[in-house]
Amino acid sequence: MTETLDLIVIGAGMAGINAARKCAKAGWSVAIVDALPYGGTCALRGCDPKKMLRAGAEAVDAARLLSGKGVVGETRIDWPALMKHKESFTDPVPENMEAGLKKAGVRTLHGRARFVAKDRIDIAGHGEIAFRHALIATGAKPRPLDFAGADRLINSTDFLNLEELPRRIVFVGGGYVSFEFAHIAARAGAEVTILDRGARQLKMFDPDLVDMLLARSRDAGITIVPEVTPDRIEGAGAGHRVIVSQDGKERGFDADLVVHGAGRVPAVDKLDLDAAGIATEDGGVKVTPWLQSTSNPRVFAAGDAAASPGKPLTPVAVFEGKIAASNMLKDKRTEPDYTGVPSVVFTIPELARVGMLEEEARKTGKVEVTFTDTSGWFSQKRLGETRAGVKIIIGPEGRILGAHMFGPHYAELINFFSLAIKLGLSAGQLKSMPAAYPTGASDIGSMF
Repeated sequence: MTETLDLIVIGAGMAGINAARKCAKAGWSVAIVDALPYGGTCALRGCDPKKMLRAGAEAVDAARLLSGKGVVGETRIDWPALMKHKESFTDPVPENMEAGLKKAGVRTLHGRARFVAKDRIDIAGHGEIAFRHALIATGAKPRPLDFAGADRLINSTDFLNLEELPRRIVFVGGGYVSFEFAHIAARAGAEVTILDRGARQLKMFDPDLVDMLLARSRDAGITIVPEVTPDRIEGAGAGHRVIVSQDGKERGFDADLVVHGAGRVPAVDKLDLDAAGIATEDGGVKVTPWLQSTSNPRVFAAGDAAASPGKPLTPVAVFEGKIAASNMLKDKRTEPDYTGVPSVVFTIPELARVGMLEEEARKTGKVEVTFTDTSGWFSQKRLGETRAGVKIIIGPEGRILGAHMFGPHYAELINFFSLAIKLGLSAGQLKSMPAAYPTGASDIGSMF
């Protein structure tokens, strides 16, 4: 007889783990399954290990900026040692995650899951399990690329596990992954090139601040080549040659390593969604505003696997997972509130945003836009930083509509503006906040 569970969660990342715990705590019979180690992309193959490696790159950059200003000698990265530092965090994650789930009463399973009916899945090595509810939380994967030689590309997971860093690295694509990894690799001594189809990079961020980031990237030795189309990747001795088209002509870029940075898509293609009548949209599970499948009411989706309005960010995955769980438990239709969710490109220094872009805000009516070059401010001067800026957008009644920042530690400061937007605070209320001095937060009152 096939076992029936109240909830089966497919995907042991942030969305899935939070949902599983919440439902188990409420007394449901819950199992979670993943073919990969527990923890998901952020903890194991993305945000967290990336920032562990970035710490070494930050140290090198900080020493270079203060060279001749009291800091002497060369600081360099020992890549294998830095990788061990990263592994000191990532290695214990799967076991700790699984132990926490078991303690919460969640049954943990390993293997590929696929739907075989509207109310059941098959798990390799375990057989079929029936469910009253299912949550798809399988995250995202690198976007498939179909040009010749694309199999020579490594993905972000591969990069984060490199035992040695090659001398010449080419990134295909001009998004988060390429820029963040390029900044790490350049500080580690690699010759780095970013190839991008678009005329502008990082289009989801303020263009004036992106220009600052591009200049800072070039300062770090990163070559950025816009408006090129990858045609093929060929072997070139022991390395590779990336052939691109630009203005009707071919160009070649030699590399020891070519990295996929051309975006990610929902990882749902191996779930056999058709067998359960689960509709898709934009590559992900098509959901209602309350995260329920539009075509199979037993099924919900959260995080990057869901075609929801939420950005592909860890905080979004966490609260979507919790809201999906609550809606399943209580048979409710609570919709996630995406107001005030910040986003950061962790280059060195970082690029951050929350709320509307200037172009979006101007379409809503009269707005006040303040753009300030903060490179000469004390917070940057003490670090030797040469490029930094802030753009704040204020709407009617002094409400903050958007905040855009490029500079050291601005990934922390953006959270103040996130809170202001979330709570509907006015610019005056935020400016009135007393802050310890001198800190980055004490600069907020001078930004608008």
